[in-house]
Amino acid sequence: MEALNRIIEKQNISESVVRMVLEVPAVARKRKAGQFIILKLDEKGERIPLTIVDSDAEKGTITIIFQIVGKTTAALGALKPGDSLQDVQGPLGNPTEIENFGHVVCVGGGVGVGVVYPLAVALKKAGNRVTSIIGSRTKELIILEDEMSKVSDRLIVATDDGSYGFHGFVSAVLQKLIDDGEKIDHVYAIGPVPMMKVISNVTRPYGIKTTVSLNSIMVDATGMCGACRVSVGGETKFTCVDGPEFDGHKVDFDLLSSRLKMYCDVEKQAYELHRCGCDGN
Repeated sequence: MEALNRIIEKQNISESVVRMVLEVPAVARKRKAGQFIILKLDEKGERIPLTIVDSDAEKGTITIIFQIVGKTTAALGALKPGDSLQDVQGPLGNPTEIENFGHVVCVGGGVGVGVVYPLAVALKKAGNRVTSIIGSRTKELIILEDEMSKVSDRLIVATDDGSYGFHGFVSAVLQKLIDDGEKIDHVYAIGPVPMMKVISNVTRPYGIKTTVSLNSIMVDATGMCGACRVSVGGETKFTCVDGPEFDGHKVDFDLLSSRLKMYCDVEKQAYELHRCGCDGN
């Protein structure tokens, strides 16, 4: 019997970021921009959510991009083409509401560029003028520059250290576009929580609709466990079933940030044990 959830391709696209193509026909047929999967490496493995970057319904494949930051992503990054994952559940979450807004700015920070890419593809296909801003700490960490360039009318690259492109944060690039009089109808911002918070603060005074994709902690991805709860407009929402995209002007980013830090010490310890081979796996 042919193995399920098989890894077809693997590519290291930066020092700690990996692109993988998985053979998951059922997910590939149904996936839409903005949706994600929950995967599990083995029987005792952690369930982690990852956005679907691309899909090919005919080949039955989906593409994911992830950053190696902990035990599970390190173990996933160590797998090779031909290996299989125990579970791949999806597509999950609500698809992005795609329409012709006019001029759309897609902002991606770090590995968040992998999440914003399928949105840029869909928005461009819907007839929007797409300006994309992507950034990272250094030039070496920039991902998907060529891919983003192909689906954008204009691409601006920024690095925190000035080693490539604009010297500064992606939020400063967006502010400059606004200051230069660019008419912007909608902003999509995906990346680290601090980045999405700053982008939302930049657009708020101008009334520019801003959509963010949240990366809250998830367990069952059905809305039952409550682990992924976030506060949006003063109401409790569950990222897995109500999101993952929300109005950035209504998200309580401080609460989200504090919840994401809940297990940092445990995650760090598990990662270190895994790296030294002391975790039994």
